[in-house]
This record gives sequence, C-alpha cells and structure tokens, in this order.
Amino acid sequence: MEPSGAGAPTIYDVADRAGVSIATVSRVLNGHTNLRAATRQRVMDAVGELKFVPNGAARGLSQGLKKVVGIVFDGVPATDDLLSVEEETLLFSDSIVRGAEAGASQLGYSLLLNSAGGSSGDPERTINGLTGKVDGLILLDRVLPERRVAPLAKRIPMVLLAGSGRTRSAVTVRVDNAAAMADVAAHLVSGHGFRRLAFVSGLAASPDSTTRAQSFVASVTELGGTVQPLEAWAADWTSGGAARATRQWLESGGELPEGIACANDQMAIGVMHVLAGAGVKVPEEVAVVGFDDIPVVRHLSPALTSVRQPSRQLGATAVEVLVGLVEGRPPASRDIVLPTQLQIRGSCGCRAEHHGLLSETWDLGV
Repeated sequence: MEPSGAGAPTIYDVADRAGVSIATVSRVLNGHTNLRAATRQRVMDAVGELKFVPNGAARGLSQGLKKVVGIVFDGVPATDDLLSVEEETLLFSDSIVRGAEAGASQLGYSLLLNSAGGSSGDPERTINGLTGKVDGLILLDRVLPERRVAPLAKRIPMVLLAGSGRTRSAVTVRVDNAAAMADVAAHLVSGHGFRRLAFVSGLAASPDSTTRAQSFVASVTELGGTVQPLEAWAADWTSGGAARATRQWLESGGELPEGIACANDQMAIGVMHVLAGAGVKVPEEVAVVGFDDIPVVRHLSPALTSVRQPSRQLGATAVEVLVGLVEGRPPASRDIVLPTQLQIRGSCGCRAEHHGLLSETWDLGV
C-alpha cells in the first residue's frame, strides 16, 4: 500500500504498512518495551520503507509533554559604584543560558528562563510556580541549598548545574573544581615560587565557591605556601564585591600577597581594577588568576590567566540530560563532570602574549 494523500507519510500509513494499530506504532516510536520483538521490527521496517519522520510536537502531546524546560538562575542586585554595570548579571551564567537555549532548540524544546526570587523574593515559591509550566527544571548554582532539592526532585525531573555532585536526589552537571584549583595552586607555588597567596571567594552558599576555596587552600598548604584568611577576601561573585574586599585589605595595612586567585573572572577584574588604582603592578608585584575564562579577559592588560570551563557546553549538556530524564532516558551517571583548562596569560607573570592570545594551555580534563 502506498502512503495516503500527496504529502509526507503519516503514522496512519506506518500502521497500515505494518499491519498494526496506530496505538502500537505510537508505543514503538515512544520506546515502550512491552511489545513483541517481531511487532517492533515490522513497525520499524515500515518506518524505514516509508521514510517516516515522527512529528516531535505530536509525540510530545501523546506523552503529555509541554516540550518546555525551565532554567532558574540566581539574580544579583546592582549597586551604584563604578563597576555596577558588571554586577547586573553574572557573565558566566549568561553564557550557560546561551548554551542551554541552543541545546533545547536542537532537541525540539523551548527554554523558559526565570530569576530565582522573582517578585516574591522566595526561590521555592518561584520554582513551585514553574512546575506546572515545564516538563523539567535546571537549577543553577546557589538557587537552592542541595538539602532542599530532594522534595522538588520527587515532583519533577531536575538537573543541578554546578553543585557538589554529592546529592543523589537530582543529576548534577559540573566541572572538576577541585582539580582545577589544585592546578592553579601548583602553577603559582611550584611554577612561580610564590608562598604568600590569597583567595577571593564567591557567595558562601555556593558549592562551586566552597569547593574552589577548599581545594586552593589545601593544595597551597601541601606545597608549602600559605593563604591569607578567607574571610578577609570574601566577596559575592561580582567585580564590585571583589573590589571592595581588595580595597578593605589594602586600607587595613595587611601584607600584600604575592598572588591572588579568584573564584571567577569578574572578581579578578575587580581585584585588578583596585590594584591598578592603588599603584600596585600586576603581575610585577601581585599575580592574579581568574576562573571561567570569559572572552573579555583575553583583552585586559595584562591578559588574565584563568581556568576555562566550557560554559555553553555546560548549558547544552544540562538540557540534554534533563530532556533524557523527561523522556525516560536517565543518564548512566548522576554526577556528570566536564573538563576544564588552565589558560596561561600575562597576569600571573608568565611570558606576555600577543594581542591577548593565550600563550600556553594546561589541560585539566577528567
């Protein structure tokens, strides 16, 4: 029997060719396993012969799917100081969202964005309001403490983007923060011979910031160096927050560290801004290292040495994993770790590069 009508073959044509019901074709296409192998093969043979392409939207409707996934991020309020424009958004999060948008589009899904607190200022209330609008949720770092994820994950498929990787209630997609910071420590202590270092941290509730700080301190100490008190250099992921912490340290008369590692690039920018204003030369007097490798840092003077993490790939992977959960294809691992690379540039005291191009790459892949 030839396909009905003049258009593309339909599910009805596949059912006729295979000699089965439309419901059976739908079960085969949606991956149900309670079918005889011979029946499944007849349907797949008919699909191949007719060159039938399942309609993603129709399949979504048949499964009760909305074909929408949500991503919830933690907004950062702006302030009025010189670097407030940097504080209105975390540039690394923007890059993740772009990757998530591309990944969702490729899989036939739409992406719904939402700030954690919303107008209510209550992250859980915001998330609860989303659960009826989406098929699954991605939560970025800091949106909820991991202990509060489990009850939500029982109601809706969920992926944590960043985090400790220790929670069992949701799949985590992250990079190996501990290995990355151990390598930064080795480069500064063993590579440059620095012994007196500082670490500028993000928000205290962030698993990413906590892991990076702990790894850096442990690695520096093991190599024979010291790290100045973490609380003295505590910031909030923003360039303005790091600028304030640096300014307060300088005004306190504290000893200048030989190197400063930052939990993200935006804070490194804030640190370099204040050091320059105080007449402290980077890297001649203080080396500075960031984390994320956002594009702008390659064009600073000196260009910033930074740990590159694959921001867009993180977003795309989180969507891919979430869609798999929604459609009944859980990943083999509940802790998915992507590789990072240490990009060596001028801010740590290594040889200068030409027009901001990196001079060396250290691969921290896992």
